[in-house]
Amino acid sequence: MVSALQLLPWQADVLSNALANLRSAGALIHGAPGSGQLNLAMNLAKAWLCETNAASREPSMFGEATAIDPSQAACGHCPSCHLVDTGYHPDLMVVLPEASLHEMGWPHLLEALEKGDKGEGKKKKLSSEIKVDAIREVVTFSQSTLSRGVAKVVVVHPAERMNTVSANTLLKTLEEPPGSVRFLLSCGSLEDVLPTVRSRCQAWHLALPQGEGVLAWLIQEQPQLKSPDAALLLQAAGQSPQAALQLLEQGWQADGWKRLPREIKQGRLGLCAGWPLALLMDTLQKLAHDLACVAVQAPPRYFPPEALPAQAHLARATAWAQELRQSMRHAEHPFNAGLKAESLLFQARRAMA
Repeated sequence: MVSALQLLPWQADVLSNALANLRSAGALIHGAPGSGQLNLAMNLAKAWLCETNAASREPSMFGEATAIDPSQAACGHCPSCHLVDTGYHPDLMVVLPEASLHEMGWPHLLEALEKGDKGEGKKKKLSSEIKVDAIREVVTFSQSTLSRGVAKVVVVHPAERMNTVSANTLLKTLEEPPGSVRFLLSCGSLEDVLPTVRSRCQAWHLALPQGEGVLAWLIQEQPQLKSPDAALLLQAAGQSPQAALQLLEQGWQADGWKRLPREIKQGRLGLCAGWPLALLMDTLQKLAHDLACVAVQAPPRYFPPEALPAQAHLARATAWAQELRQSMRHAEHPFNAGLKAESLLFQARRAMA
């Protein structure tokens, strides 16, 4: 897995633009899942905290210590940059759900999670929500004094994982951040974040990368991939490079992906057997989307055309997609995975009949 601290190759220009144009105390980076929102947010935070660049910064609405030099990213060598890389910077707080902490690649976080499992008799289920206790710590952190005299930065990812209580707890501090605190929130769709949070942030759209460079990066990260398979994998992931890597981790295979629509129609999960329910639902949503495309003679987005039936029923495909959207809202519920998968398969066969 790519560490969230790594600036993805296609994000260099995006980072420069964001450094030049993000002027609000609260920023909300949004884009398709797997676009690299957290990577961009962490590199923005690192640049704002960089002590090498601090001396060249001019006064701004945030005060002399926190003004941004729009031309410079983090130097990567100063003590502040090293502290960010290791996860020990006293003026940086990163808030993620427990289930996503591994994305940071910080050993002390992983060790803390492992220690939390001991003595409970069974493995602890990691939460996928950002709970109110974590946001209360953010409020306390934002009110404390600077430790290194440059700025204080709070990163919250993904912002849509804040429940209503968590989001409301953050509102007042987000609207009137004390001192030199800056907030970096990142999310998928803006619509998934409470309007009261959105209204207090400067929105920044992160587009999916395009071009051969993305394929080259994917093959570099996974040398076993051949170019045609890498292109199919990107298609399966909706052109999201990081989502493509996550599919590979779950056992994605090119031949299995091509066979999947036929196997689903025949009542078999095939490649998806054993996948987490959230990933299974997401995959079925992709199939429903492409069936709707076939029904209106539009090019499919996720599956190769030859993998799909020659004809599809638009009303059934859209009704199935709606059922899946409803199911996705409860994807983290502790269902019996086998029974839920059978229920989803029944819906799929009905839609594809």
